[in-house]
Amino acid sequence: LCLRAVAGLSVAQIATGFGVPARTMTQRLTRARSALRAAGARFELPPAEELPARVNAVLDACYLIFTEGYTATTGAQLQDADLAAEAIMLTEQLHRALPDHDEVTGALALMLLTHARSPARTDPAGDLVPLAEQDRSRWRTDLIARGRQLLEGTLGRGHVGRFQLEAAIAAVHADAPTYAETDWLQISVLYDLLSKLVPSQTVTLNHAVAVAMAHGAHTGLLMIDPLLTDPGGVQEHRVHAVRAHLLELAGETAAAVESYRQAARLTTSLPEQRYLLRRLAALTGD
Repeated sequence: LCLRAVAGLSVAQIATGFGVPARTMTQRLTRARSALRAAGARFELPPAEELPARVNAVLDACYLIFTEGYTATTGAQLQDADLAAEAIMLTEQLHRALPDHDEVTGALALMLLTHARSPARTDPAGDLVPLAEQDRSRWRTDLIARGRQLLEGTLGRGHVGRFQLEAAIAAVHADAPTYAETDWLQISVLYDLLSKLVPSQTVTLNHAVAVAMAHGAHTGLLMIDPLLTDPGGVQEHRVHAVRAHLLELAGETAAAVESYRQAARLTTSLPEQRYLLRRLAALTGD
């Protein structure tokens, strides 16, 4: 409800963020509204003693807003810079209120390290530029420096949470002078830890890419295969897009072509669709 009422995200955008069908999310929102009405809930700040228990939910909301701004799920634009900046601003405010909360700090570090790549993620026409082809001189070094500083301040203090791990992965990418020099082995180890902490389809896909780059494309493909037996995975364009990329790396052109085709059919993002069709054309010669 926070994402719908405060951030103004559509039901489809929220559903994508949670990895569920739009119909399921509509039902969840309806039940949540009914529960709030029945409880007589008011829009006001909770007592101070209740705030710590609500931090994780607030962080999840902020990060979903950021994710939608960083890569829009629908429409003609790959990014919504204003929405991403709003999420960072909200997380900054939370960090000022809870400066010693490691996961709040980790979430802010993650957003800064990730958002630093935004200037290089699209070409002048607004088309998607994949990580391997980005001009890293366009990455924002100020955001990288602050993100790294925040992350380093949380390490070695005991418990490491989801956002700290994801920020560490983003920092490894930021440390690589070129795509070829990326420490994929370290990234694969971090994703292995993340997959045990918060298993999800997205984590599996990213883990598979890291494993493929560190240990070979076929090893990564083995991690994706189970997603194709899951109805949610079959209908998710990113599953097919990642599979296509790894099949291409493995030299299995015919299978890669079919996966690129399926990913392009399923995506609702026009920049992503154009990119997938370009990859398809490069393999078919069309």
